[in-house]
Amino acid sequence: MCIHDIERRLPGSRGIVAVHKSPYIEAGEFTRPWVNEMNEASHHVVVVGAGFGGLEFTRALSGVPVRITMIDKRNHHLFQPLLYQVATTALATSEVAWPIRHLLRKRKDVTTLLANVNGVDRAGRRVLLDDGSAVAYDTLVLATGARHAYFGHDEWEPFAPGLKTLEDATTIRRRILMAFEQAERETDPEKRKAFLTLAIVGGGPTGVELAGTIAELARDTLRGEFRNIDTRQTRVVLIEAGDRILANFAPELSDYARKALERLGVEVELGHAVTRCDAEGVVFGDTVLPARTILWAAGVAASPAAEWLGAAADRAGRVLVEPDLTVPGSPEIFVIGDAAHVLRPDGKPVPGVAPAAKQAGWHVAATIKARLAGDTSPRPFRYKHDGDLATIGKRAAAIDFGWIKLTGWPAWWLWGIAHIYFLIGFRNRLAVSLSWLWIYVTGQRSARLITQGDNDKG
Repeated sequence: MCIHDIERRLPGSRGIVAVHKSPYIEAGEFTRPWVNEMNEASHHVVVVGAGFGGLEFTRALSGVPVRITMIDKRNHHLFQPLLYQVATTALATSEVAWPIRHLLRKRKDVTTLLANVNGVDRAGRRVLLDDGSAVAYDTLVLATGARHAYFGHDEWEPFAPGLKTLEDATTIRRRILMAFEQAERETDPEKRKAFLTLAIVGGGPTGVELAGTIAELARDTLRGEFRNIDTRQTRVVLIEAGDRILANFAPELSDYARKALERLGVEVELGHAVTRCDAEGVVFGDTVLPARTILWAAGVAASPAAEWLGAAADRAGRVLVEPDLTVPGSPEIFVIGDAAHVLRPDGKPVPGVAPAAKQAGWHVAATIKARLAGDTSPRPFRYKHDGDLATIGKRAAAIDFGWIKLTGWPAWWLWGIAHIYFLIGFRNRLAVSLSWLWIYVTGQRSARLITQGDNDKG
């Protein structure tokens, strides 16, 4: 390990007691590599999580006289709205994720650490890392996102992977493609049918988008490439416990999405919760569905932020924050994005979507600017809902802006333009646009590599 500058602080002290060089990072010490002398006495802000909220917050603090330490357990920022397209062979991983260091390379006030957080010492104002070291903060922003939730059945996860990370996407892509490869080799008709049955649990935007794209993959992209199976006979079954898919959309858009999926050959099963997932298939209601590929899009839980803080949380594990996004009793700690439970004026919780996380990041940055200027008055967060979007295959989408609702081809183009706009960098916008154009014209998807197969028997 290289030698870092270490600041040692006494418990309860806000000042630096001693500065020394050490070849090791010890518990209770704060590592500050590559800090400019001009920033030695500045306010130190620690951000955990480089997702939409954390990155927007960091960008919004540009030019403010603070030092920022960005901590993330991965080295990349992920554009999650298009992650399902990696899982379904439409896009490569490099088209939806970018190195954090590259994104922040011009920000000399920001130090990026690749590390796992396993706790927060609120009294000592330190973020605790899993290697025993700690990072001291003056202000802490937790933007740690969400993880999969299996409603008390975590034993289902090996059989029904969710979709939150690049690793999840490549795992799902591998399982989808391997299902066709195994069906090609299978001689037993019933076993072959199970390999050619793919079940998606959850009828939200992710489940709908997965179902539509997988149906197109089987019907168009893979057609004619196998000798022993007809991929057009693939069953794609979308299972939703509620009475309609896309429950956050207007009822007429939910109905449109269901009919659009059915036109693609997707079987939509409503009103039955899943009661079992295993290697043989899935059970919902009175139906036993033999399916060797099950994908989970039914629920999410917050990151362990509430556990780190010892703070109150809702049933999904989201921290019950104050209206200004601070943690009760700790005004120097903010929680934003999927990790926070905050209510809108109508009493509904702010949704766990990218625009909400970005708005929260900007809001917290504005609050910190005001505090540094001497204004410590509360600043309640006001979320502005811009609308809901979901795509169904390559020619249909549903968009609900409240004041206007769109479906079909116009909605699909608007959905595409919106997502391309929010991608980072011209190269990525161009690459994704060309990939989509190629798929639209030819039906072919180029990101169809089966990787890491030896490590996954599912």
